[in-house]
Amino acid sequence: MTCHAACSTATASGCTIHSRRIPFSPNLPAVNEQFSRLRLPSILGGNDAKTGADGFSYWAAEPVEVLHVTSDQPDPIGHVQQALDRYTTVASHRPDLPEGLFCGGWIGFFSYDLGRVIEPASSPSIDDLHMQLVRLAFYDRVLAYDHRRQTVWLVAVQMPTDTEAPNQKLDHLERLLEKSACLRVAQPCPADMDRIDLSQVACNMTKPQYLAAVARIKRHIVDGDVYQINFSQRFACPFTARPIDLFHWENAFNPSPYSAYIEAQPFDIVSASPEMFLTICSGSIQTKPIKGTRPRIAESSAQARLANEKAYQELVASEKEQAELAMIVDLERNDLARVCIPGTRQVLMPRTIETCPTVFHAVAVVGGRLRPRVSFCDILKASFPGGSITGAPKIRAMEIINAVEPTARGLYTGSIGFIGVDGTACLNIAIRTVIITREMAYVQVGGGIVADSVPQAEYDETLTKARALLAGIDAIRIRE
Repeated sequence: MTCHAACSTATASGCTIHSRRIPFSPNLPAVNEQFSRLRLPSILGGNDAKTGADGFSYWAAEPVEVLHVTSDQPDPIGHVQQALDRYTTVASHRPDLPEGLFCGGWIGFFSYDLGRVIEPASSPSIDDLHMQLVRLAFYDRVLAYDHRRQTVWLVAVQMPTDTEAPNQKLDHLERLLEKSACLRVAQPCPADMDRIDLSQVACNMTKPQYLAAVARIKRHIVDGDVYQINFSQRFACPFTARPIDLFHWENAFNPSPYSAYIEAQPFDIVSASPEMFLTICSGSIQTKPIKGTRPRIAESSAQARLANEKAYQELVASEKEQAELAMIVDLERNDLARVCIPGTRQVLMPRTIETCPTVFHAVAVVGGRLRPRVSFCDILKASFPGGSITGAPKIRAMEIINAVEPTARGLYTGSIGFIGVDGTACLNIAIRTVIITREMAYVQVGGGIVADSVPQAEYDETLTKARALLAGIDAIRIRE
């Protein structure tokens, strides 16, 4: 591989950011594979769906520090803020890096159940996975790929206690990039959703229990307690394959704009999330809720194109989905009001239908300007978990979720992403996410329940979503 690199540096009290630019388009599956072989890797993106989102993929491994926050620790949010404060942030100047690019810092996840700490509510009956509330790893070197400009950025954070020179860190990243060029990742096998017999897959509730829970939720809606609840169920199956192979499969057949791969012993996370929770950059904040989904099939025939057009127009016209997204947009505006300068909040993009490889989504973007001296944890307390996966009003919706779902959600509908040393951050909503631990894979799926929801239709929708994820697991197991 021939590299033409340009280097630059930025300094702040405590940390120095160094970077090297390489005009080059890497083999993404090979880079994913290369980093998966290192200690405690984290990958954000790793597929070309990032082009239509924030535009960047990131690879990091061998963290300097790992933060675990569990439910039995006092003041979990305080622990997170103390960890973020251990590394002095870069106030403004970055070394010629594109705006929004992650320049080193923390990558990891926030479990949905952290929301019970932020907004105290009754606990679910069973927390059988015992996931961390927060798991973040600090990376002092990151390989980033700018999909739009087809440019690789090598980024290193130098700290006062470092014994390794910045150029050594950058050289190490460049060697990993060169080694990836020698790897060949086999094309994953396509999945057959018709093979998935859900009667043979363990679930945390029976069909009668699910339907009864939906009826209970609808009574809460009729009584005026809530307008909408995001209700879910969880499936589990054996999994002894390499988690990275499932990530390869998702990137091949379901490339998602906010996908992630995290090794967080004893958990491995494979996320194919299409939804952005928060993006923080240059004093601005945005959130992009999804409410409304229709399937999209490969347009291999005129019949397929007609089916896609019908699904698209149906989503455009759906009054149910229009109302749900309007509710969540209003909820998100209220959340951002707690951290934004008055008068700066606005709907940056009204309801829009986005086309993804396998689905159509109805989305909107809400944003604003952050108040001075607002910390990341201030933002977390104001907005977590995302309103699109709780319901409205949020606090009461979370209380009802805890009452009707039999097990704790863990990471499902929490967030995965990065928090940079310069304050830049990007987090997804952890939907379409597989949690792998102790040779088991857990798949949780749900949907929004409103007054006119049909319980059987809601149940069938969750089965369709589950089959899509379980089919990938099945395809990997067949090849194993």
